[in-house]
Amino acid sequence: MKIAMVSSEANPFIKTGGLGDVVYSLAKELTILGEEVCVVLPFYKLIKNKINYPISKLISYSIKMSWRNENADIYHTYVNGISYYLIDNEHYFGRNVIYGEYDDGERFAFFTLASRKLFEEIKLKPDIIHIHDWQPGMLPVLVKEDNSPDNYLKDTKFVLTIHNPAFQGLYSKVVLGDFYGLPDSLFDSGKVRFKEQVSTLKSAIIYADKITTVSPTHRAELLTSEGGMGLDQILRLREYDFVGILNGVDYLEFNPKEDEYIVAPYDINDFRKQKIENRKNLLASMHLVDTGKPLFGLVSRLTWQKGMDLFFAMAYELANRECNIVILGSGEYFIEQKCEQLRAKYPNTVGIYIGYNDELAHKIYAGCDFFLMPSLFEPCGIGQMIAQRYGTLPIVRRTGGLRDSVINYDGYNEEWADGFGFDAFDTYEAVRTAVYAYDTWWNLPIRKKLIENALKVDHSWSKSAKEYLELYMTLNGK
Repeated sequence: MKIAMVSSEANPFIKTGGLGDVVYSLAKELTILGEEVCVVLPFYKLIKNKINYPISKLISYSIKMSWRNENADIYHTYVNGISYYLIDNEHYFGRNVIYGEYDDGERFAFFTLASRKLFEEIKLKPDIIHIHDWQPGMLPVLVKEDNSPDNYLKDTKFVLTIHNPAFQGLYSKVVLGDFYGLPDSLFDSGKVRFKEQVSTLKSAIIYADKITTVSPTHRAELLTSEGGMGLDQILRLREYDFVGILNGVDYLEFNPKEDEYIVAPYDINDFRKQKIENRKNLLASMHLVDTGKPLFGLVSRLTWQKGMDLFFAMAYELANRECNIVILGSGEYFIEQKCEQLRAKYPNTVGIYIGYNDELAHKIYAGCDFFLMPSLFEPCGIGQMIAQRYGTLPIVRRTGGLRDSVINYDGYNEEWADGFGFDAFDTYEAVRTAVYAYDTWWNLPIRKKLIENALKVDHSWSKSAKEYLELYMTLNGK
C-alpha cells in the first residue's frame, strides 16, 4: 500500500512536540510492516540550518493562489526507509520560526496546494493520504470538490489525525477564494464554516474518509461538550468514522537495556540493583543528598495544561516527607519561578533543570521510582509510557491517554497494575495518590511486582501501527 503523510513537522527534521514524534514513528513502523511510505513537509529554514542527510532537488513548479504565483522547490531524501519530500519557498519558510507568524494561514495554504500538486508532478498516486492537524486540513476539500476528469487524486482516501484540537485553523471567509480558489458556497453551506470563520480543522473533519485521535479516551472526551473544545457536535456527525488509537513509544530510542545515557543498563530480568545505581547517578548529577526515600521525577513542559498546581501540592507534601524530587522542563515564567522557590526551600533534596536535556531526561526515567503527570488534559502523553518502559511507576491524573496507558494500583490488583492514578482535578486527590504511592513503595514485594508489570507493558509503535494499517485497509476494501 502507498501511504503519504502530510504534516507541518516530523522527526528527524523538525518537531515542536508530540506531532513530530508521531509522524516519524508511525511512518517508520509502517515501512517495517512492508508498506511504501512518504512524508511531505515544509522545508523550513530551521531544517536547512541543521540537515545532515544527503538531499537532492527534484523539481520546481508554480502554485497559483488567486493573484499570487509562488514557486515550490521540491527536495528529496530517505531516512530509515521513509521517502521525505520537502517543499521549499523562501518567502513562506525562510524564517527562524515554524508557527506563530501573522500569515500562517497563507503559509500553510501554500504548503497544502503544493502538496496536492506534488503527487501528480512526481507521478505518485497514494492509496492513503494521512494528514495531521489543521495545517494541511484543506487538502481533502481541494481534492473532493474537484469534479474535473483529470483530478489526479480522485481515488485516494484521506485520514485525518487530530493531535491538538485547541488549534483549529480559524481564518476569515476570504481565504477560501484568495488562498485556495474555492467557492464561497462551501462557507455558506456550513461545510467549512466554524465560529463564523473558515476552520481548516473542521473542514478536514467533514471531508476526511476516517478521523483518528491519539487515544481512545481522548476520542470519548472530544465527543463531549466539556472536552470537545467546540468540535463535539461536528465530530458526533462523523462518530462512526472516528477512532482513537493510542500513540506508541520508540522502543529503540527508549530502551533501558541499551541506553547509552544511563550508568547501569537493565531489563525485566535484572533491574533492582541497576535502578539503585541509576538513582545514585541521577542524584549525584543534580548535587542532591540521597535521603533513602522514594525519588519522584517530572519531565514536562511547565504549563497550566500539565497540572502544575497539582504538581506543586504533591511536591511540597513529598518534600516534607524527605523524598527526593527532580524536575526537568521549561515553559511559563511564573511556573519556572515556583520551581525555583521549591528548590530554595529544599536545596538538598529537590533539583531542577530549566530547559531540556535529553541525557538528563533518560537519567530521570531510569533513576526515579515514580514519574509525576497530573495533567489537566492530555490527549495521549508519552512520558508515562517511557517511564513504564524504564520500570518507573507513573502517577497520573486519569485523563485522555493517561487513562488508557496506566493501570491504577488499588491495593488489590498488583498482578496487573503498573502505576497510580486519580480522576478529579483536585489537589486533595493528587496529594492523596502521591502519598499512597509513597506508602506503597515501602512494601518491597508489591513494589517489585508493579515495576515488573510496568516493564512488561507493550507501548511500542509496532502495536499502534498495525491498528492504523487495519484502518487504511478498510478504506481500500481489503
